[in-house]
Amino acid sequence: MSHFRYAPAMRASGGHHHTEQEEVYIVVAGSGRILLDGEIHELRLWDVVRISPTVVRAVEAGPDGLEFIAVGSDRPEGGDGHQVPAEWPD
Repeated sequence: MSHFRYAPAMRASGGHHHTEQEEVYIVVAGSGRILLDGEIHELRLWDVVRISPTVVRAVEAGPDGLEFIAVGSDRPEGGDGHQVPAEWPD
């Protein structure tokens, strides 16, 4: 489990995906957007997003910032995250 805070209007310059680890993001404050395999989805307080391992994900905070909890499943020793460029369509 990890806790993330993004300043207002901050956009992740890169994304990531996993080989095996599934994740769930829970918005606990603010709002924003999430990029999932090139498709943008709005995020609001208490939204919960389940993300399959191979889906490339990146986030962008709204005008009040964005705070979320990321919960992941078991992962291989040493992790399985892969950093990749995030290609925001706008």
